[in-house]
Amino acid sequence: MRDLPDQTSDQKFVYAFTEGNKDLKDLLGGKGANLAEMTNLGLPVPPGFTITTEACKAYLDSGDEPAALRSEVSAHLDALEQRMGKRLGEPGDPLLVSVRSGAKFSMPGMMDTVLNIGLSDASVTGLAQQAGDERFAWDSYRRLIQMFGRTVLGVDGELFEEALEEAKESKGVTVDTDLDAADLQRLVKRFKKIVKAEAGRDFPQDPREQMDLAIKAVFASWNGDRARLYRRQERIPNDLGTAVNVCSMVFGNLGPDSGTGVAFTRDPASGQQGVYGDYLQNAQGEDVVAGIRNTVPLAELESIDKASYDQLMQIMEVLENHYLDLCDIEFTIERGKLWMLQTRVGKRTAGAAFRIATQLVDQGLIDEAEALMRVNGAQLAQLMFPRFDEDAPVELLGRGIAASPGAAVGKAVFDSYTAVKWSRSGEKVILIRRETNPDDLDGMIAAEGILTSRGGKTSHAAVVARGMGKTCVCGAEDLEVDTKRRRMTVGGTVVEEGDLVSVDGSTGKVYLGEVPVVPSPVVEYFEGRMHAGADDADELVAAVHRIMAYADRVRRLRVRANADNAEDALRARRFGAQGIGLCRTEHMFLGERREMVERLILADHDEERAEALEKLLPLQKKDFIELFEAMDGLPVTVRLLDPPLHEFLPDITELSVRVALAEARKDHNENDLRLLQAVHRLHEQNPMLGLRGVRLGLVIPGLFAMQVRAIAEAAAARKDAKGDPRAEIMIPLVGTVQELEIVRDEAETVIAEVEAATGTRLKLALGTMIELPRAALTAAQIAEAAEFFSFGTNDLTQTVWGFSRDDVEASFFTAYLEKGIFGVSPFETIDQDGVGSLVRNAVAAGRATRPGLKLGVCGEHGGDPESVHFFHEVGLDYVSCSPFRIPVARLEAGRAAVESRGSDSR
Repeated sequence: MRDLPDQTSDQKFVYAFTEGNKDLKDLLGGKGANLAEMTNLGLPVPPGFTITTEACKAYLDSGDEPAALRSEVSAHLDALEQRMGKRLGEPGDPLLVSVRSGAKFSMPGMMDTVLNIGLSDASVTGLAQQAGDERFAWDSYRRLIQMFGRTVLGVDGELFEEALEEAKESKGVTVDTDLDAADLQRLVKRFKKIVKAEAGRDFPQDPREQMDLAIKAVFASWNGDRARLYRRQERIPNDLGTAVNVCSMVFGNLGPDSGTGVAFTRDPASGQQGVYGDYLQNAQGEDVVAGIRNTVPLAELESIDKASYDQLMQIMEVLENHYLDLCDIEFTIERGKLWMLQTRVGKRTAGAAFRIATQLVDQGLIDEAEALMRVNGAQLAQLMFPRFDEDAPVELLGRGIAASPGAAVGKAVFDSYTAVKWSRSGEKVILIRRETNPDDLDGMIAAEGILTSRGGKTSHAAVVARGMGKTCVCGAEDLEVDTKRRRMTVGGTVVEEGDLVSVDGSTGKVYLGEVPVVPSPVVEYFEGRMHAGADDADELVAAVHRIMAYADRVRRLRVRANADNAEDALRARRFGAQGIGLCRTEHMFLGERREMVERLILADHDEERAEALEKLLPLQKKDFIELFEAMDGLPVTVRLLDPPLHEFLPDITELSVRVALAEARKDHNENDLRLLQAVHRLHEQNPMLGLRGVRLGLVIPGLFAMQVRAIAEAAAARKDAKGDPRAEIMIPLVGTVQELEIVRDEAETVIAEVEAATGTRLKLALGTMIELPRAALTAAQIAEAAEFFSFGTNDLTQTVWGFSRDDVEASFFTAYLEKGIFGVSPFETIDQDGVGSLVRNAVAAGRATRPGLKLGVCGEHGGDPESVHFFHEVGLDYVSCSPFRIPVARLEAGRAAVESRGSDSR
């Protein structure tokens, strides 16, 4: 348990909006900090106060609020009441407040909010009289009971929804606004009965009790299932806590001259400047986000309320110029008066992120370094996904709002449970809903894409999908979604659960069946098939080109490729690889060659072994010549043979069965019997920790010598052909310097023989792979015999954690992620505390012995964005990754350089 704040100290738990600023997000959360900033800018923000994240953390640790919190809240509430000229829940003229969550990082819809706190049986009449609108007062009261019942008292929200739908059906209407005051008064009575039956208590009539319970509910929602799931998905730390914002209510449900909306200073889907957002007359904010009523485009506000529209446009310009970024804004109009309820740097699609960053550079608002920091490798990876083939024959089902781009194909499912279940069985699914809500998060994560018949670009589905980089189409009104019958109807076409559908998040189009995909223009750019700056170049490609060019100029880390053949090497070179960091020679012995290695391993005598090596040598030499030619002028690190032994031996079970059946038929096969004996002799319980790597090279005479000779002869042949081969020989799985010294001596002898035979001077670096904890711990000794280290972080992670990757990822990793033991798999992002500590120590020790020691990494972590920053920090010279991850690594290496430059200047 973390130490609780000292309640006898002067620690402050509550800040008025006038006391904070946008730089206090750690303390006030994003929402509270930005409400304070807008207040400081003189924008129309309803008065209120923020309870800090420290109060939340204290509550979560102890199960109760800090002792000083209640008195601080009372003092700020009293000041708010004096400013507003009314008291919380006062029967004659009640002050009403909202209680909203607000963590440091945006978590849309994942935590709790309660509006209209202060309403009761006594004050609802006073609100009606003051507003001159009885319907508005009862509508606000039913909303409070509904939200409070669901979020604070834990009542199933569906019960309220069903009661609301029944009220509309009995009235013969389809929208909430058609219910009059009497209808809503009856609905309030129904809602209160639901609360009593489900929560075992009456809806609280004391306004301060309402507020206090709501504050605690918001604190508790930080650890709610959907919030924890969202944090795991977005890699948000669990120990931040949420702030709570208590804000005086302004009402968008006071009639046609009132309303609520969400606006963006630029299109979050494309990055284009213009008027983007949604507006809903006679509504409160939750109606827009939930998508329960279809909104109108923000541009229509100009004809509805031009004065408010003009003021909003002016405020949007002020905010974008102040934050120097796309801003996401929530606002309410109360009888012609505009109020700002929230602003934040808006979530945007990957394409929009690149476009906006370069647009802001062109406008002189940010520099190139800041533009690079506004994008990331995960976004670039999204842009490299395929898109639908525009020339393919398609059957259009309908069209909605292009909320989050991408090309998603999958089987239609109509609830989150099915989406998760089918996805875990290997099925690709499209989650189809009327509208999503926070309880759908599991299904949204599992789905390839999301499709809703209601809502716009600011709906829950759109905002969450953009944050996750998930394809999404919203507001496809022609689609009639029937979740109970698990089907969707479009005109005369019925789409049943399990039918294939294709969703285009870039155009908003929805197709029946599977639409073929083609490479993205960004991949075509990296492949050299599209040139930024050409007349027909896509604006997105031009933006990517500019940012990548800057990243390449500033990065210190070089980026190499993991490639085992000339084809992959050439592709990697087109993608910007500066050499090969890992050529796995065992991949050269697949197919027909596998039997040659099998004969080598199982050879009984020297002549048989020598014959096998003689056959392998020319094949290896040819492989290396092709590889050195493809990477001419760039380094190529060749790892000597490193397979677990069982990969080159017959399966012991199959071979045993074959021999047993032959014996039963009295059809003895001497070769099979001999082979079975040999396999039994070499069989290992844990091949990953057995006879492999340097151990195999030491046990099988001539194996590594053959490979070194093939490398040396290939390099000599390329030099003779006027090429520039830069080969590096890497010895795998070294645990002690003595192993490396023996193989190094043998290699140097072979290289000298090739030099003498060819008359060619060769400069072949000899180094090792650091993939065992002992190697990392004895790096100072090993560096005496190695010219370079390459960290094999895949095996290093396995041996540090004691994990067999192939087994544990399928068995218990899911549970570990769900329980929060892992924030992310240590095979995906390097474990900096454990594995990273060994890397850091080995770097320091190795360079202390050999100052010019070249250092790289060739595990999967070499292409992981977060890991690339770590490798920059510890001082590696290069990272190596699969060809398609090279652009991501280049971008992140640039970002790491800018980031470290900024921290150095501080």
